Amino acid sequence: RPERIEHVEEYTKEIPEFSYRLRVKGGLTGYAQIYGKYNTSPYDKLRLDLQYIEKQSILLDLKLILLTIKIMFVPESTEGFTEEKSAQMTEKTKSVDELQDK
Repeated sequence: RPERIEHVEEYTKEIPEFSYRLRVKGGLTGYAQIYGKYNTSPYDKLRLDLQYIEKQSILLDLKLILLTIKIMFVPESTEGFTEEKSAQMTEKTKSVDELQDK
């Protein structure tokens, strides 16, 4: 989903890669809305969005729509990321980066 302009400017100063999120038109849902939580950090949202951008397809969009419907009924969807989950995402991102470098 699109961020407010003030937030984009602030986040881009802190995390230059944040501007890559603007390459995709904002929508109703995405990895950050499904796999992230209410207090997911801007950096973690960025990583989730970049993963989506790399893999985007019609089938993935349909999957995300179905997962969005499911997540609407899960109470813990408003909880935040744990440090462990953030570390797992970092490792996964590093693995993807290493594969792309080869």
